[in-house]
Amino acid sequence: MALLSRLLIGAVCMLGPGVPQVTSPAPKIAFASDRDGNWEIYSMDADGSHQTRLTSRQDQDRFPLWSPDGSKIAFGSQVGGTSWQLLVMDADGRNLKSLVPNIAAKQFRQWSPDGTRIVLGTTRYDNLDIYSVRVADATLTRLTSTPGVDEDPSWSPDGTAIAFTSIRDGNEELYVMRADGTNQRRITTNAGRDNRPVWSPSGDRITFISERDGGRHLYVVRSDGADLERVADDATSNFAPAWSPDGTRIAFQTVRGDDYDIEVVRVADKVRTRLTSNPGYDGMVSWSPDSRQIVFISERERQNAVYVMNADGGAPRRLTNSNSLNPAWSR
Repeated sequence: MALLSRLLIGAVCMLGPGVPQVTSPAPKIAFASDRDGNWEIYSMDADGSHQTRLTSRQDQDRFPLWSPDGSKIAFGSQVGGTSWQLLVMDADGRNLKSLVPNIAAKQFRQWSPDGTRIVLGTTRYDNLDIYSVRVADATLTRLTSTPGVDEDPSWSPDGTAIAFTSIRDGNEELYVMRADGTNQRRITTNAGRDNRPVWSPSGDRITFISERDGGRHLYVVRSDGADLERVADDATSNFAPAWSPDGTRIAFQTVRGDDYDIEVVRVADKVRTRLTSNPGYDGMVSWSPDSRQIVFISERERQNAVYVMNADGGAPRRLTNSNSLNPAWSR
């Protein structure tokens, strides 16, 4: 018995704080670059090291999108210089396969939280509607089928609902539906355009861009349309507003003349911070998983390149030395 007790105690101690824990791979950044003469998908470590080309195709490959577990990357590919299709590959570029033809190139696409499906917009039947595709076998499910445009799908963090933009009632408004496309309901009603909905990490609110008060401003609202609140002025819809993973801040783009800059607003008290102030374009934001850094595109040195900075705008650093777009941080 004494020996058995010592063995049990030893086993328990082995599970204690001193034992190395199994950790997930370090987050990486995917991006598109034409450094080799064609737009291809690349990945790199968060400090810009180990830049690796993942695709080698004649078509233009852009808009990388990490799966929730970081094992796969979906991306858009322009076929023959005309239509776009959705493809997916392993994070190392292997096992490439096509999922959906005729996608809307610059529209929202998002993995389901469980990593089994991707929601997207496609003109499969000569109208821009929202679909979801099962990644395992490319099975496509149509979620909307009303006249006019349905776009900008954003999956709720629990995977049960999708927010989107529609003009089915004559004006661009926000809607929410179940993940299978049922129970579609309008949650905004005003004369100005509402678009670019993005669900908060906690799932209790949706941020979006609206023209309801003149200009274009940033708002948050609950999924039932309640508690509408304006949180920042002078936002553009060139890229979607981006919640920090901890849910406390939203990064968005502003424009002053020809100068596009990045700002962050703290949702709790609406305190906003301008992160960039360079001539030209700054945009295409993606947050680090720990909410401490932001990766983005800037043309401050006369070329679009990937940069990283602290979440307060400090310590900006260039990561790529070639023309680059669409950076995305894995989770």
